Amino acid sequence: MTNTGGGGPRPRGMWWREAAVMATAFAVCLLGGVVRVDDTLSAPPAAAYLIAVVSCAVLPLRHRAPVAAVAATTAAGMLVPLLGLLLSPLIVAPAVIAAYSLAVRTERRAASAVLLASAALLAASTLLFGALSWKDASRMAAVAAFPLVAGVLGHSTQNRRAYLAAVEERARRAEKTREIEARRRVAEERLRIARELHDLVAHQITLANAQATVAAHLFDTRPEQTRKSLKELVETTGDALDDLRATVGLLRESGDAAAPAEPAPGLSRLPALLESFRRAGLDVSVHQEGASRPLPPGVDLTAYRIVQEALTNVTKHAGTGSAQVRLTWNRDRVTITVADDGGGAHTASAASTAPDRPPGYGLIGMRERATAVGGRLSAGSRPEGGFLVSTELPLPPAKRETDGPATGEAPMAGGATGDGEAGDAP
Repeated sequence: MTNTGGGGPRPRGMWWREAAVMATAFAVCLLGGVVRVDDTLSAPPAAAYLIAVVSCAVLPLRHRAPVAAVAATTAAGMLVPLLGLLLSPLIVAPAVIAAYSLAVRTERRAASAVLLASAALLAASTLLFGALSWKDASRMAAVAAFPLVAGVLGHSTQNRRAYLAAVEERARRAEKTREIEARRRVAEERLRIARELHDLVAHQITLANAQATVAAHLFDTRPEQTRKSLKELVETTGDALDDLRATVGLLRESGDAAAPAEPAPGLSRLPALLESFRRAGLDVSVHQEGASRPLPPGVDLTAYRIVQEALTNVTKHAGTGSAQVRLTWNRDRVTITVADDGGGAHTASAASTAPDRPPGYGLIGMRERATAVGGRLSAGSRPEGGFLVSTELPLPPAKRETDGPATGEAPMAGGATGDGEAGDAP
């Protein structure tokens, strides 16, 4: 049997309410002792006072021991016919109050069993100790029904309290879930910003480092080439500052931008990206298979960033002066590979391959980008030497079938064909 009532100290206001309940029950019980068997009224006898005092004295126990309170008030009610008093609903008022408290604080089945037993004992007491008259049947039914009605009301109160507690618990869980979701979104946004800044800054700084290394290497022997490298270095650092300023400006905006933001880069800007690496001394060739198709913005940005980061890693770590980019277009995906042979001594990588340099986040960021748009990425050494980065990105369904060749040469965005140089961006 589960008792859900509290056992701690009760607030000051509860004592006043308890006193009021006991006083009311005492008055009603005493009023029931005034009624005689012949339905006349008389002064309450000593037995009526005894029943009222005993019944009401156990009422404070109904909060901590409701079963004991019901048993005591039921026993007092059963003594009413034995003491020559009329058993009526008024004189069993303390038993009704105890029955209500039991139904509120106790599990339904146990409370129902106790209340049925109490009603049966009160009804049977008239048959055992009182006058056996069919005229008293209605009064006996009312005496038995009052505790049961109180139990029904108590169960309703218990259900209402349980419902309110469940609503409050759901509200607390919803609030907690909202906080968790907000923290998750903040973490995702921080990761996205970190990834964007890494891709942006790593690319520009790598190019600047390569150009500065070339300028330092040729400073004494080829001043004209040095001057050209320094000019390209100034352009590269200027572009890096502009891109960084634009990114930070977007982060600082509190509302909608007054002017439309610059479109995110995609494969349409791939020729310009490759040209920037060529200016830094990396010989990049491009090959494309299949008919190219427009990509969703997220996939387009992912493809561009993966090529950018892969070529940046080649410039920094491969120790070679060449790289190959291949785009293979299929029905439902585009496969992008960036490979190098790792066989040459690339001057731009000499200053960036120190063994004590901490590991970067390039491969991690590329994998996260590919996974975020439903693709996958693999990276590792090639058996014939060098390093290979390969990613498969999903394509949206084609609006209509094209009769283009499955393999072979296809014009690339910006005019690059086959293994030749990339053309101008459209």
